[in-house]
Amino acid sequence: MGTTVSLNEPPRTLDVLGVGFGPSNLALAIALAEGGPTLSCRFLERQDSFVWHGNMLLDGSRMQISFVKDLVSMRDPTSPYSFLNYLHVHGRLQDFINLRTFFPTRREFNDYLAWVAGHFADRCDYGEEVVALEPEVQDGRVLRLRARSRGRGGRERTWLARNVVIGVGASPRIPEIFTGTLGDARVIHSSSYLASAETLARAGRVAVVGFGQSAAEIFLDLHARGVAVDLIARAPAMRPADSSPFVNQIFDPAYTDYHYGRRVEERERILREFQNTNYAVVDPDLIETVYGVLYQQKVDRLDRHRLLPRHEVREVRLTSGPDGVLLDLASLDEGERRIRRYGGVVLATGYRRQQHHRLLEPLTPWLTGEGVRRDYRLATTDACTTGIFLQGCNEPTHGLSDTLLSVLPIRAREITAALAAPHSGAGVPERRNAAHAF
Repeated sequence: MGTTVSLNEPPRTLDVLGVGFGPSNLALAIALAEGGPTLSCRFLERQDSFVWHGNMLLDGSRMQISFVKDLVSMRDPTSPYSFLNYLHVHGRLQDFINLRTFFPTRREFNDYLAWVAGHFADRCDYGEEVVALEPEVQDGRVLRLRARSRGRGGRERTWLARNVVIGVGASPRIPEIFTGTLGDARVIHSSSYLASAETLARAGRVAVVGFGQSAAEIFLDLHARGVAVDLIARAPAMRPADSSPFVNQIFDPAYTDYHYGRRVEERERILREFQNTNYAVVDPDLIETVYGVLYQQKVDRLDRHRLLPRHEVREVRLTSGPDGVLLDLASLDEGERRIRRYGGVVLATGYRRQQHHRLLEPLTPWLTGEGVRRDYRLATTDACTTGIFLQGCNEPTHGLSDTLLSVLPIRAREITAALAAPHSGAGVPERRNAAHAF
């Protein structure tokens, strides 16, 4: 689409530049193509090809939401980019029906997403990481943004856009006690699990830190590989995710309006109240499977796996040789401390959604500090007519569904409508409703 800088010619200005090409911006690309305004758009993705949580595509792991919550169906169930049409095109529709499930495997859903992304390959540059987002100021006004990206081999490119949609996903949450160990291949975050699984399988006993969904899935995968595992967490037990019908209504697109309309303290209360739908919880069926494995080893009089609830890692030491990762574990009940040795450690400790802050820093003078509008546009001063939109990092203002797949099609429709509308200061939320500022 001719957006790169040459030695003699500046880049042309795009209507929309998408930073990241995960499910959020992929849903936006579809919405723009299906009846949206005629806008020139481009997406930059730092990965070399499309993959969704590639290192957690474990055998048998299933989606936790219905396939109907795909990229398009909640917005337009007749779209050719639906999961059902994906099955039809690949000749598996009848076979999937025979499975009698709403929950495809994670591998199949990743294949669906990659299939859709393939239809938009001409609008995405892979292997391009956006390293800076800067205002282009003319007469004190910001009419365009300049993005600088770095590709393979360190080559830099420049892009100009009237609107930028940031959908960069999450980064691993690393407990402070482990921050000095990540250069060691024996200590990994769950986001790198599959790439390290074969090495871990030869590592002897492995510690998995966490009691959430990823921890349970990794435990079962290591169990299948014949690895001895310690499951370690501060929590007293694995807690089941609440996916009951009435509770699940908080993930409905209509609930976004309700959440956004609350005061800050009410929003925070809602998020706390429904934490058990998404954070540090495990699907009940998976909990039963883990329990069954631990019970069976009692029947067999084995001491292969150990469950260590109410334990905290107080110190980490790395030594050479097998079982060279030493964890100083403290019991939060008795206060007893004990050094345990492991061949590897997997941190199933979740994610942070803060990557957008670094990109937004150069734009601070033009941000009002009033957070994100209902249409996902950052509130800016009158001197900035450029649209800056955020996807997947607005949980404080837009609710728990914002970081998940549930609202992708509707959010894409709303951002598409906002991109089509002329910029206006109207609709900027009052400061009392701002849940987070930039």
